[in-house]
Amino acid sequence: MSTAPTPSHDSRGIDSRVLVGVVVTAAVVVIGLTWAKWQPYLMKIDGLVDSRAWDGGALVDLARDAPTWWQGAWDFTLAYTDAVWKALLVGLLIAAAIDALVPRERLRRVLAGRNSTTGAAIAGAASLPGMMCTCCASPVAVSLRRSGVPVSSVVAFWLGNPVLNPAVLVFLALVGPWEWAVTRLVVGIALVLGAATLAGWLVPGRRVDPATADLAPTEEDAARPSLARFVRSLVRFSVTLVPEYLVLVMLVGAAAHVFSFDAAWVTGGGIALLAVAAVVVLLVIPTGGEIPVLLALAAIGASPWVLGLVLLALPAVSLPSLLMVGRSLTWRVTAATAGAVVVAGLLAGAGLAVVA
Repeated sequence: MSTAPTPSHDSRGIDSRVLVGVVVTAAVVVIGLTWAKWQPYLMKIDGLVDSRAWDGGALVDLARDAPTWWQGAWDFTLAYTDAVWKALLVGLLIAAAIDALVPRERLRRVLAGRNSTTGAAIAGAASLPGMMCTCCASPVAVSLRRSGVPVSSVVAFWLGNPVLNPAVLVFLALVGPWEWAVTRLVVGIALVLGAATLAGWLVPGRRVDPATADLAPTEEDAARPSLARFVRSLVRFSVTLVPEYLVLVMLVGAAAHVFSFDAAWVTGGGIALLAVAAVVVLLVIPTGGEIPVLLALAAIGASPWVLGLVLLALPAVSLPSLLMVGRSLTWRVTAATAGAVVVAGLLAGAGLAVVA
């Protein structure tokens, strides 16, 4: 009499380890974001409802006011890391969980949609609970691309985190004029969908190309979810992305000390506006870090065009985040996304100029 082997699937053929992997990933997302984002932002909103005043200044002032460029780089890196380390840690954990615990084909089907536009809309909506800055969202974007999610959906998720952050929209509505929050929302949606569509044109197809993807998958990745794979993925992402992040943030801090804003930039146009665009695209800030910059610029009479660039382009991308995702999205898509961010910033400026 023979004994049939115990199946590892339920009646529907779902691998129990896959189910556990999905549940663990969901737990990492919910617990991590509650700790790093949701609870702190609820407390911040509660304080702003009473005070209607933003507490604190721009981190870039630390670099600018330091006695030397290396001290500025160090002070800026410490302050920025202190502001984002929780979110960065959660981003790395989520990236590793997606890479090691979530079935790739199912993830692709969910985020791909029927076409690049619907996929971008789904991915953009999926980014809303994350509320991460562009650097902290980068490991997750790399992991999604590694899993074969279409590049258009990855771009939408990556940009949606900082640009459509619901908490920042509430912050803007509480401490600034209503035009800031409305412009951020309307132009932000256009940026997320537009940049994703552009990325889809530049890199057609639904699957990842291992030859151009950062951290390209191996045969081991086809295995079922396991704790060992999760640990290996977490180490891989951390070793690959964190040192790069630290070096680039220090470079931004050093540059912020050496190249100070000229007062004429914030009221002028033409070349001065292009200089502002270059600065806000490369500068790195934590979540909500654009708000003290906006308030300071508005107080000294900055033009609506400058305010629009700061409102959209400053949080959307940065030099560290662009380089962190560049190999995964391809450099062509990354450059095009940065260009789309500048265009969105100018559109925001045009909108603010109309209602001014």
